[in-house]
Amino acid sequence: MSTEIIDVAEQNRYEIRLDGEVAGFVEYEPGDGAVALIHTEVDSAYEGKGVGGSLARGVLDDLRARGLSAVPVCPFIKRWIEKHPDYQDVVAA
Repeated sequence: MSTEIIDVAEQNRYEIRLDGEVAGFVEYEPGDGAVALIHTEVDSAYEGKGVGGSLARGVLDDLRARGLSAVPVCPFIKRWIEKHPDYQDVVAA
């Protein structure tokens, strides 16, 4: 199964696509040097299969690579970062 995480900037959201099908997304609000991660949703068919975690990791990896900080507003993203302290450097101070 192929997995892609894509920034769909015109919709202010990242999507995770499994074999081309949208399996979940993270809505965001861009800011000056930081991106507020507002809401995460995973299709019920993919819940419990690690899709949300893969999406969180992909979003944060992309922000890090682009030199941007994350402002985790979404409770899921907040909890994921707490469980993965190696991503604390991406969080806006």
